[in-house]
Amino acid sequence: MRIRRLLRHPAAWAVMTLGAVALGVALYLFQPWRLFTTVEVDEAVPVAAATPRATSETGGRTTATRSPDGRAKAAEGPRTLAAGTFVSHEHSTEGRARVLELADGSRVLRIEGLATSDGPDLRVWLSDQPVKEGRAGWFNLDDGEHLELGELKGNRGNANYAIPAGADLDSLKTATIWCRRFGVSFGAAALN
Repeated sequence: MRIRRLLRHPAAWAVMTLGAVALGVALYLFQPWRLFTTVEVDEAVPVAAATPRATSETGGRTTATRSPDGRAKAAEGPRTLAAGTFVSHEHSTEGRARVLELADGSRVLRIEGLATSDGPDLRVWLSDQPVKEGRAGWFNLDDGEHLELGELKGNRGNANYAIPAGADLDSLKTATIWCRRFGVSFGAAALN
């Protein structure tokens, strides 16, 4: 009987309505079910096709570079420009990041062996800020210049992210898994 009387009171309805709205907002922001989800990705190491740099001009025709026995040379594999190992920040994060230069001159950030939590609005960034251990590193990577390479493709495995041609890799020396919704780093790797 007491519950019925309480439910008839307008203040009870206001409290229940506010509680329902607060729960909805919390679920939207935190997406707690993502703690129990895993998205695995396994992309191959990228390779580029032969480029004009690997060709020679002959009487106005372009021909592929050939080996001494006359066969066309295969495109070179990617060259590692920088690499680093992830350290954990807001969430436990493991794996390795490598900046690769392909035969055509394009560059790719390759993340290998990634193991981190899934989360809302995760992005892959390059940053000019140094990697800091522990809580000090959670928030500093958006303090200076940063370049978003795209959404995190999966929280487990290997993935490639194209780096724009104009990106200054002399200053962008940190790769991070960045949670845009909460403005924190899940983990970061210093690229040396």
